[in-house]
Amino acid sequence: MSVSQSVVLRPTGPVQPLDRRVWGLTAVGIGGFALAGAYQLSGGRIGLPCILHATTGLNCPLCGSTRMAAAMLRGDFGGAWHFNPVVFVLGPLAAVALGYQVLAWALESLRLVRLPRLQLSRRTVDRLTNAIVALFIVYGVARNLF
Repeated sequence: MSVSQSVVLRPTGPVQPLDRRVWGLTAVGIGGFALAGAYQLSGGRIGLPCILHATTGLNCPLCGSTRMAAAMLRGDFGGAWHFNPVVFVLGPLAAVALGYQVLAWALESLRLVRLPRLQLSRRTVDRLTNAIVALFIVYGVARNLF
């Protein structure tokens, strides 16, 4: 893990583009909160049903995420934790990390300031991805056993 540069006011030169994965994860997060907002405003009538739950009755690792985000939007953090504790913890961490990367890119694109950006090696990204997948698998199994 490394930081690319120091803070530079009124930067010049080419702007380092954001990784497409950052844009994709950001879009998924924004879409998820938009869905949670629609769910909240509709009184629970709008949402995405889980195919695994609908066909087997088992909860997938993401089951309850829409209800969790809707509970967070109304300030019910205890309820949010109850619906999906893993996403309750990982979601805000990912939002802060992704939001910072997008903000740093936007400020640099507007030529206002260049903020340091986090650069992860391919090996670190692979390990992080594997750890998160393993966490979701363990959580998905455990939530159906207990």
